Amino acid sequence: MPLTPISALSPLDGRYATRLAALRPLMSEQGYMHRRVQVEVCWFIALSDAGFAEFKPLSPGARTYLLGLVKNFSEADAAAIKEIEKTTNHDVKAVEYWIKSKFEARPELRAASEFVHFACTSEDINNTSHALQLKAAREQVLLPALDATIEKLRSLAHEYAAVPMLSRTHGQTASPTTVGKEIANVVVRLAGARERIAGVKLMAKMNGAVGNYNAHLAAWPDFDWEAFSRKVVESPEPLGLGLTFQPYSIQIEPHDYMAELFDAIARANTILVDWCRDAWGYISLGYFKQRLREGEIGSSTMPHKVNPIDFENAEGNLGLANALLRHLSEKLPISRWQRDLTDSTVLRNMGVALGYAALAYHALGVGLSKLELNEEALRDDLDAAWEVLAEPIQTVMRRYGVHGAYERLKEVTRGKTVAPEDLHALIRSLAIPEPEKERLLAMTPAAYIGKAAELARRC
Repeated sequence: MPLTPISALSPLDGRYATRLAALRPLMSEQGYMHRRVQVEVCWFIALSDAGFAEFKPLSPGARTYLLGLVKNFSEADAAAIKEIEKTTNHDVKAVEYWIKSKFEARPELRAASEFVHFACTSEDINNTSHALQLKAAREQVLLPALDATIEKLRSLAHEYAAVPMLSRTHGQTASPTTVGKEIANVVVRLAGARERIAGVKLMAKMNGAVGNYNAHLAAWPDFDWEAFSRKVVESPEPLGLGLTFQPYSIQIEPHDYMAELFDAIARANTILVDWCRDAWGYISLGYFKQRLREGEIGSSTMPHKVNPIDFENAEGNLGLANALLRHLSEKLPISRWQRDLTDSTVLRNMGVALGYAALAYHALGVGLSKLELNEEALRDDLDAAWEVLAEPIQTVMRRYGVHGAYERLKEVTRGKTVAPEDLHALIRSLAIPEPEKERLLAMTPAAYIGKAAELARRC
């Protein structure tokens, strides 16, 4: 069966393929090969500038050509490497041979071809490539998607900053808030999580088979290979890799930074799961309506249905993303002795984990764009919950030393349907200053929102 969107095993490459077009070139196997070529070329050019008599500095034309191999890397190039791999049965060696094949028509490069992959172990190329993949995915897909979500939520928080809403704690009516303040809570949490994702340093090592520069020093014992490797790793692209140097490793980079990054993404996702469930609930209560899409069907048998499918889709995919991200963060920092291969197959699923997250962010964006506030439903809910004013009344009573304030309000309100008249009768009977009585008598559930509106506008 030929691979098509409808025959793909994963929905990321099937049903949802078009939504992940930005991530696929970065996190696919082709993206991985692309970064491997980038690392090999970067190392090769750096070696030519190291001052070795055996490898003179490359000409400007050779440098331009090499960087062009990276810049113009195509699907056909990736396919050519895969063809070589059929013989080598080793993917990194296949990249090395492909690069050398590109030297055939250029005598200057052909003469220096043995410096391709010089003194490197496969993991010197792989770990740096993974870091470059994650760097690109973070900068081009994840952070922009989170930024768009944060800005949309912030816009809603400001728009609805002063719209009163009944709170519910333990599922029961509680002190009123505003719609904007509840959204602002999410904005602040998500912005913090976003900064933690952005702040993770992406590490890379280039120190040989077990992290000790053994082969490097065998070739040039007096050369400062550690300083050289650091320069390659930390210098800006395209002549460096623009990453953070990892000085200590076994054969593989320890992957602790990956665990930190994946945990940070998972925390952001958990915040969004929380919001998806709250939004779903507010839609169920009627606080939000959803804009209709022409031709869309909510149920195969119930024509009236307008389901919160985008929030449900986002929640489900955030859960899938987090299941994978947490496995990655728990497994990757563990390796038997100086190396085992369990990390390699797991790392090939980084794109799957990030794909489910990106898919969720897209669905959430669609859901947020459909929301319309139903202020009538919000008002009706507040008007049916006068019991929430028991809190301000008993607090003012306590201010003025009225004995048993809490207990008196509990007797009037707990487990009962409370009418305004019940509270007003109690207020008029209180031994408190007359202006305070008037202030409490004028209070309604919709007016009892504290600093909610101010806090919402500040996010």
